[in-house]
Amino acid sequence: MPNTSTRPKRGRRNRRVPREDPARNELVSRSLESAQQCLFNQDYGTAFVHYLLVLNLAPVLKDFASESFRFTLFKWADELDSLGRIQDLFDCYEQALELFPTDEVIINSMGEHLFRMGFRDEAAGHFHKALKLKPDYPEAKENFYRVANWLVERWHFLMLNDRRRNHKYQQAIQKAVEGGCNTVLDIGTGTGILGVSLVVTETVDAGLFGEGIIESLIHAWNHLLLPPQSTQDPSRPPSQAGRVIPAGATVFGMAVQCLEIRRHHRLCVSEIGGLATAAAGELHSPVSCSSEDDSTEPYTTERLSRLPGGYTPLTEPFNALDIDFNNVQELEGLCSREVSRVRLPVTGEGLLDALAVWFQLHLDQQSSLSTGPKEDTCWEQAIYPVQTPHSRIIYIRHVCTLSPSGNPNPSLNAEAELCSALACLGTEQSSGPRDYTMLECAEMALLNNQPYHDSFRRALAKLITNLKDARSVQGPSQGQGLEVMPLTDPPSGPMDPGPDPFYVLDVSEGFSVLSLMAASQGQVKAYSSVEKTQHQAVLRRLARANGVPEEALEFWLNQVEDEQAVLQRPSREKLWSAIILDCVETCGLVRQKLMEKATLARCLLEDGGQIFPERIVLYGMLVESDTLLLESAVQGQEPTLGFNIAPFINQFTVPVHVFLDLSTLQCRHLSDSVELFILDLMNTNANYTNRDVKVQASASGRVTAVPFWYQIHLNEEISLSTFNQDSHWKQAAVVLHQPLAVREGDWVRLAVTLQKSSISISASIEEEAGETGTVDSVRVR
Repeated sequence: MPNTSTRPKRGRRNRRVPREDPARNELVSRSLESAQQCLFNQDYGTAFVHYLLVLNLAPVLKDFASESFRFTLFKWADELDSLGRIQDLFDCYEQALELFPTDEVIINSMGEHLFRMGFRDEAAGHFHKALKLKPDYPEAKENFYRVANWLVERWHFLMLNDRRRNHKYQQAIQKAVEGGCNTVLDIGTGTGILGVSLVVTETVDAGLFGEGIIESLIHAWNHLLLPPQSTQDPSRPPSQAGRVIPAGATVFGMAVQCLEIRRHHRLCVSEIGGLATAAAGELHSPVSCSSEDDSTEPYTTERLSRLPGGYTPLTEPFNALDIDFNNVQELEGLCSREVSRVRLPVTGEGLLDALAVWFQLHLDQQSSLSTGPKEDTCWEQAIYPVQTPHSRIIYIRHVCTLSPSGNPNPSLNAEAELCSALACLGTEQSSGPRDYTMLECAEMALLNNQPYHDSFRRALAKLITNLKDARSVQGPSQGQGLEVMPLTDPPSGPMDPGPDPFYVLDVSEGFSVLSLMAASQGQVKAYSSVEKTQHQAVLRRLARANGVPEEALEFWLNQVEDEQAVLQRPSREKLWSAIILDCVETCGLVRQKLMEKATLARCLLEDGGQIFPERIVLYGMLVESDTLLLESAVQGQEPTLGFNIAPFINQFTVPVHVFLDLSTLQCRHLSDSVELFILDLMNTNANYTNRDVKVQASASGRVTAVPFWYQIHLNEEISLSTFNQDSHWKQAAVVLHQPLAVREGDWVRLAVTLQKSSISISASIEEEAGETGTVDSVRVR
C-alpha cells in the first residue's frame, strides 16, 4: 500500500491555486458598477444590496470599497430610520458588521442609532468597543461621554464623595445591626454601598417623594418585611421586627423671590425685539403645580446657593410635613389626609416666584441629614415655580396633603399627587380654565433675553438696509448670486405687488421669534423652523397683533419632507438673503455639525447675504475648583465605606461639564480670560484646524479645569456673550484628568483643535528649558 506519511519534496508548494471564474468576475464587475450608479442616483437601498453582493463574492475588494460602502450604509440607515423601518435598519448593520467586524466607524454609527432610540446600555457597549479598537477616535469618545452622562448621572459622584452623608448612613446601619437586625433589603441605594445587613433605602430626590419612596415602602411593609417593632409587645427582639433606614423625614418650605427662577418659567417682558408680547397669551414652562396634564413636572431642582443673582426669602422656613417611614398605616393614609392651610407671615416684600422645598432625613433617633439651602450637601432643593405673575403677595396658602379633601384626582399617580400637594402655593386668585402655551425652560429664558433679541433686530435691520441699497444700485435683475438647484420648490405665498422680497430663513432649535422679527422689517418673506402647531399659533397671533402681513411668515418644516433638507432655497429664482443658524446649545457646547451646516448655508446666500452669526469666538480661563472634581469622579485612593467602587464608576467619568454657572461656581481664577479659538461661518478661508494658546497663571494653585464660553458676533459691530447676567446660555468646562500645579507667572499651553465642529483642548505646562509636558486632552462639541 502507498506510504501515507510521505512528505512532499522540498521546494514544492503544497497548495492549490484557485482557478479564475470569469462568470463570477463578470458578476462582481457589473454589481460594482451598478452600486456606483445607484449611489450617484441616491438610490441608497439598491446600492447597499449591490455592495453586499460584491464584497461577499470578492472580499479582496474590501479595502477598495470600504469608504463607499460606509457612506451607502449610513445614508440607507438614515432613510430606514425616517421611514420607521427599525428592524431593517439593524439588519443592515448586522450584515455590514459581518463583512467589517472590527470597523470602529460602523460600530460607532450603530451605537448612535441605538442611543437615539433609547437603548443606552447597548449604545454604550458599541461606543466602548469602538474606542477599544481605536482609542483616539473622536466621534466614539464624544458619544461615550454623552451616553455616560445618561447611564451614570453626575450626582452619583457627588453622593459618593459626600463623606458626611456616607458616614452617617454607615453609623445608623451599624447601630441597627448591633441591635439585632440581621437581614437586609436594599431598595434603591444607587451604587449599593449602603446595603451591609438591614433594610436600607434612599429612593429620594430633591423633593423627597419624586423617586416613589412612599409606594416602595408600602409594598415592602406589606410583602417583604417583618412587622415593625410594637410598643404593645416590647419583649419581641429587634431581629424579629422590621425596620427602615431612614426612619422618617420632615419636609420644609419657604417662599422666595428669584429673578433667575422667574425668567426660566414665565414671560417677564412686554416686548421682544420690538414685538409687543400681549397677544402671545400665557406662556410658561412645563414645570407646573396646577396643571391636570400629568406629563408636566410638578417641580424642578436648583442649588439655591449657586443661583446667579441669588434669592430673597419672603417667609421664614416652615414645617410642611412630617412622615414616619416605619409606620405603614401613616404611609397608606397620606392619600386620605385632609387639607390643612397654614397662614404664614411675610418677612419681606417682593414678587412671589417660587416655593423652595427641602427635607431633613431622620436616619434614626439620633442621626439626621439635611438638604437645606445652607447645608454643604450633594442634594439640590426642589423648586415649585409660580407660573402666573402676581403683583405683591398678601398672604401665602400652603396645602400640605395629597389632594383637596373630597376631590381626589384619579388622573395623577401617587407621586404626582404628593408633589402637587407640596406645590399648591399661591395668592388668592379666581379659579377656572386657563389658556396657556408651554415652552421649555430654556425657551422661556431665551424669550426673556432682551439683549439677544435687540441685537438680532439691529443686525437684521442693517442687513436689509444694505441689501435694499445694493439692489437699488444694481437693479432688480442683479445680484442673485450663485445658482444652486433646489431639492424641492415649496410654494411661496401670495405677496403684495411691489419689489421682490428678501428671503430670510431661521433654523433655530425650538421656539424662536427671530423669523417674525425679520418679517416685521418690511419687504421680507421669512421662514421659521418652529415645528409644533401650538407654537406656530403663538407666532401667528403675534404677527397679527404687530401688523405683520400673514403672507410674510411661513413655517419651513411644513414645506420640506425631510428635516435633513431644511437648508434649501425658497424658490427656483431666489437665494436666501439671510440664514440664522443656532450655533450654541443651551448647555454651553457648540452644536453638532455646525461647520458643515455653515458650509452649505454659504452656498445658498445671494450676493451680499449673510449667515447669522458670522463668527464665534471661544474664550476660556484656568481655574482651581474642587467642586468640579467632586462632580466628575470619585476622589481619593481609599475605598468608600470599605468598598473599592471608584475604579468601576470612574470609567464613566466625563471630562466636559455642561450647564455650569461660572458666576457662582466655587472656584479660584488662576488666569485672565483668553481667546482660544475662532469659528468663522462666513469665510471658510479664515478658519484653521488647530491653534496653540499660551496662558499665564495669575496666581499659584492647581489647574483643575478650563471653563469656556463664546462671544457670538452677528456682524462686525454687534455681538453677544454667552457669559453674562441676561444670557439664556450656560457655560461649560473641561476638567483635567490630573490637576496641574502652577506658580504665579508660569505659562500653560493650551492646544486647541477643530474637527467636524468638535473642539479638542490639550493642556501642558511650559518648562524652564522650553519643553512642554502634556497633561490632558479632551474634546468639547
